[in-house]
Formats: sequence, structure tokens, C-alpha cells
Amino acid sequence: MTSPISTPLSGVNHPFKGILLVVVATFLFSSHDALSKYLCGFYPVVMVVWARYVIHTLLMAGIFLPQSGLRVLRTKRPLLQLMRALCLLGTSLLFTSALLFIPLAEATAVNFLAPVLVTALSVPLLGEQVTRGQWLAVVCGFIGVLIIVHPGGELFTPAVLLPFCSALFFCFYQLLTRKLSEIDSPTTSNFFAGLCNTLVMSALVPFFWQVPSLGHGFLMVALGACGMTAHLFLTQAFRHAAPALLAPFGYCQIVFAGLLGWLLFSHTPTLTTVLGIAVICCSGLAAAWQQRRQ
Repeated sequence: MTSPISTPLSGVNHPFKGILLVVVATFLFSSHDALSKYLCGFYPVVMVVWARYVIHTLLMAGIFLPQSGLRVLRTKRPLLQLMRALCLLGTSLLFTSALLFIPLAEATAVNFLAPVLVTALSVPLLGEQVTRGQWLAVVCGFIGVLIIVHPGGELFTPAVLLPFCSALFFCFYQLLTRKLSEIDSPTTSNFFAGLCNTLVMSALVPFFWQVPSLGHGFLMVALGACGMTAHLFLTQAFRHAAPALLAPFGYCQIVFAGLLGWLLFSHTPTLTTVLGIAVICCSGLAAAWQQRRQ
């Protein structure tokens, strides 16, 4: 599951390096989701999400605490950081639960409604101006979802509400990230979110605990490592290229999700699903292009 990290930074003059980092990050996010789907076949969702956050936080602590100490957790807006962390946790729980019922590519595509929802909700929540073209992109995004979950289709079940609600939580997460990018560093925001969600999930996981096998334990470590490394790569990408340039390549995650779903779970999307995914991608790209024009 992709997680935008920061606002554009100065020195964005290595576009190809930025693009490569984004593509690798999207592959790692897709691998993270595929591992989540596999592990949820053996363990409760709460346990899988807990493993993701605890490994992520331990790895970040090993990297950043020796350099910055506890200063990395200092924030000027702790309440906003807490809200952002809980929105990310809601996204993780809902999206991982969706993977129990919905194929990887389709769940990823519905979750990619988040950028479109950001466009719609930035008006009442951030007071931004949205053009007719951006509103058209919002409408097209919802049409794409309706194509994927059309009545009579195999995905026309209540379970499709899980990735949709995940996208909604992810939308609020992105809006809060945008707000906090003007206040705190990306490292502070990500470490704070990881630590907060680790504490919350650690309080819940005893009620769902199952002793993992050695092989599954390694996969849980890989799950957290994929998530953390993808976040770091995405952060570095914005240091080398502008977000407007990188935005289209974020949709590689849907492609990778489709490939991993086919290779690991033997699922091939239907032509109708592919059409819906294409509409969602186009709507997100159109919204990003309109934002760039503004």
C-alpha cells in the first residue's frame, strides 16, 4: 500500500534517478501487500499488521536513533501527528482485511481512489480551489470503481467497502501529511506514526496471538522491511525529481500488484476489471496534471 512521504525538496535535478526510486518503491509496496495477503491465510489480520509496524519501527530506530536520538520524535503538532498515525493504521487494517476477500490488483486499484478523494476533500478541509477538470477526474475515479464492482460481477459484495474505506482513511492521511510537511520533517512524521501504531497494535495483538512458524516469522520480518524500505525510497525519490513528474509512475504499483496476484495467487483480472483500473489510473493522473497546472 503506497504512502506519500513528503513535499518537494530543493535540488530536484535527477529525474531518472527519482523515477527509478519510485518504481522500486511501488514494487516493494506491492510485495508488502502480497506478503500480507499470504500471511493472512494463516494468521489474524491484527497480528499481520502488528508485525508490519513493529519491524518497520525497529528498523527505523536502528537507522535514525543513533544519528538523531530522541529528537527525531519532537513534533510541534503532536495531536495532528497522532491523527495522521491513526489514519494510516485504519488504512492498514482495512486494506489488509480486504485482501482476505478481494484479489490483489483490484483491491490496490480501489485503494488508488485516495488521490482523487484528496482532490475532492481538499476544498472543505484545506480551503483549496478545485477546477472543473479536477472535479471531472473525481467523477471518473468513481466511475472506474463502479466498472470494477459492477452489479452481477464477482466483486459486487459488501467486502468491496473495505478497500473503499481504506482509500478514505488514506485520503485523510495524505491531507494530514500535506499539512504536517510544513511543520515537521518527513523522518519525524514517519517515525512518530510507526511508533504510535506499534504501541496500539502491541496492546491488541495478545488477544489474537498465534505462534508463527520459523518460515512465516522470516516473512513477517520481510513484510516490515519491504514497507520501511519502500517509504525510504519514496522519500529519496522526491529529493531527485518533482512530484508532478513522479506521480504517473506511482501507478506502477497496480501493474506490479496484478503481476504478483497472477504469479502467487493465480488470479487474472477480467477485461472489465482492467478497464476499471485504467479509468481509475487516468482519473488520478488527470487530477495530478490539473494540480500541476494550478
